Amino acid sequence: MQLIVKTPFDLEKIAASRILELDPDARLSIKPGGLKGLIVVESCRDKLALKSAILQEVPEVESVVSVDEVVEAELGKIVEAARRIAKDRLNEERSFAVKTVRRGRHNFTSLDVNCAVGSAVQTETGARVDLENPAVVIRVEIIFDRAGISVVEGERGWRKLGPGKTPSHQFFRRLSVVQMPYLGSLEGAREIGRRIGRAVQAYEVGELVVAPNKPVDAFELKAFIAGIEEGIRSRYEIQKRSYSRRVERVKVLVQDLYQLARDRRGEPIIVLEPEGLQVRDALPKLREIFSKGGRVSILIGSREGIPKGIYRLADLVLDIAPGITLSTELAAPAALATIYTALNVSGEEV
Repeated sequence: MQLIVKTPFDLEKIAASRILELDPDARLSIKPGGLKGLIVVESCRDKLALKSAILQEVPEVESVVSVDEVVEAELGKIVEAARRIAKDRLNEERSFAVKTVRRGRHNFTSLDVNCAVGSAVQTETGARVDLENPAVVIRVEIIFDRAGISVVEGERGWRKLGPGKTPSHQFFRRLSVVQMPYLGSLEGAREIGRRIGRAVQAYEVGELVVAPNKPVDAFELKAFIAGIEEGIRSRYEIQKRSYSRRVERVKVLVQDLYQLARDRRGEPIIVLEPEGLQVRDALPKLREIFSKGGRVSILIGSREGIPKGIYRLADLVLDIAPGITLSTELAAPAALATIYTALNVSGEEV
């Protein structure tokens, strides 16, 4: 076992073919034991040269791990091998982390490996553990009865939340999306409601307010709100499974649009309409609005736009796509992404 190559599922054979073009003498195990997304280069002419070539020439490959030592998949042997390899690579001035991927059944868990290896390496070298931004990563790749151990310098890779990135959900929790209802056929209202519900839950906004500005058909409104509930629920369930942090479910309210505007006088109100300023001209006002704490309401029309009388009560009327009429279900996510991006690019703390 010299290299462990990871690919998207069902692209293993294509990636393997490309690897053999780079080194015809390489011996490969494709999907060993039926493991999808995995190729093991058992032998090759020059593993470091082949690793470099794969990363440059084979985009079907997502990552390549160069194996420093292979041992039986027993916890004690893994710990000793990791201690041996790390001894010459780490010292008390450097930081490290242990990352284990375990495939197959064993009498220990990946966490057991991380803890045992981490403790042994720290005792041996005096290096400190840094799980966020380590100088060195000790990788333990377990494939059934074998374990490949590697010490990787300066591993960063593509991380969802790397150094310098600030989670955005706290920014979006400040926002209240005020949406005029989409009405018409019951199924049409329900489907647009689903899409809006999924969108606002994806951003985890503080609340969604369904705000008609006049009497509306009760059954059409019911279908629209039922769709919102379905959309929020479906996205929320995915977020709960995917995120390591707590996920907030979007609160949904119903309030007459004019009464809402009166009720929120003194709070920032942004109206999303084509008559407004484009983003570059509105940026100073956006900075001013978001430099203060508290809730910010974003008012969005439907088949009818926000009534112009509401403009007088708004702090800002904003046009995020001049010359383009956004469909009802796209308006909220487009506005949220545009405002967040504009403030980030401008250097505003969000």
